[in-house]
Amino acid sequence: MTDARKSDLLLVLVTLLAAISWIFSKESILLMPPLLFMAVRFLIAGLLLAVIACRALRKLSADQLRRSLGVGLVFGTAMSLWVMGLAHIESMGEGAFLTSLGVVFVPVIARLVFREAQPVSTWLALPIAVCGLALLSLKNGFRPEAGQLFFVSAAAIFAFYFTLNTRAANQRTVINKHGQYIEKHRVPALPLTALALTTVGLVTLLASAVLEPWSGLGASLSPALYGWVLASALVGTAGRFLVQTYAQGLSAHSHGVVILVLEPVWVALFAALWFGESMAPLQMAGCSLIFAALVVNRWGALSKVVKQRIQEKKSTKLA
Repeated sequence: MTDARKSDLLLVLVTLLAAISWIFSKESILLMPPLLFMAVRFLIAGLLLAVIACRALRKLSADQLRRSLGVGLVFGTAMSLWVMGLAHIESMGEGAFLTSLGVVFVPVIARLVFREAQPVSTWLALPIAVCGLALLSLKNGFRPEAGQLFFVSAAAIFAFYFTLNTRAANQRTVINKHGQYIEKHRVPALPLTALALTTVGLVTLLASAVLEPWSGLGASLSPALYGWVLASALVGTAGRFLVQTYAQGLSAHSHGVVILVLEPVWVALFAALWFGESMAPLQMAGCSLIFAALVVNRWGALSKVVKQRIQEKKSTKLA
């Protein structure tokens, strides 16, 4: 299996872990302030990974450390907006689809900001994915509600995060202002994830201290809350983002991350099972368009797999 195909499969796993994490997060913020929850969630996950990665962290150069912290700062801003959207939105599925706009915009950001070439299939897939997301989340028209605005803002910043994370996890050659070629060494997945998640925890902790009241928190503490927070920290954060960073490190191209647009489909299904949310026929049509966009986006890889299987069958018959 090639690294690109392995990356694709791992990113599909990431979408499942991310969708499950939405439920953990929603249950948690019903019992505690949302930004404080994010701070606890990411600090637990980040510090746990930092302990495991302590030897690798000591080996990082100043440039690798700076890039990792930069990824964490951008990610922390996006997650702060995301959790505020989750606290204000009525439909969890709708929030997931709006957030996924960030994934759809990743190739655009990579091309416009970092001049990263994108295959034609990506540009063909983008309008299909946007139409699918529109059918799924905006069936009643765009209403400037607080939850929607938070999610759309988060989506825009997530696009930068995905691109920065891919670039930090891959080795590349750049030209400095003096015209010299400099080798940017990749940051290994474990220390990169540990630093990024810990930074997110510190950013959201600062935001919570400024914006949220902490009085009366003791009354909301319960075994159920501990369970949701730990599940979110270990499964939905440490596990999910470690796998995602490793997967992004297997491919130097940003277009593969469009696979993460699968996340809202899983979220909508899990929300229907857990919270009783329903999907209208128009939303089902949106899901179909999203799957179509994924097929178009990864058509090159899919066609290679099909050709290999046909060739294997022919070889078997001839033998």
